[in-house]
Amino acid sequence: MRKFCDASTARRELLHTIKIRKVAYLGHVLRHERYDLLQLIMMGKVAGRRGVGRRKKSWLRNIREWTGIASAAELFRLAKDTQEFTKLTANLR
Repeated sequence: MRKFCDASTARRELLHTIKIRKVAYLGHVLRHERYDLLQLIMMGKVAGRRGVGRRKKSWLRNIREWTGIASAAELFRLAKDTQEFTKLTANLR
């Protein structure tokens, strides 16, 4: 039983670290001018139709769920303000 609890705790800590790093990377990319192409890719839409089947979880959808912010535009606006985004990153679920 002890071994299971240790593995469960380690997995939870790893997931929390991944969440923090993903959100911090998004803020980094959106704040710096040299990532114009990456910003365009993140904010853009792909033309065409999706295939049949369950939708894949997107990178941005994960971040929106973790932060509790429904709109991507609001998330992008928050990323420009370093202090607010740092607070958001510190309070991840």
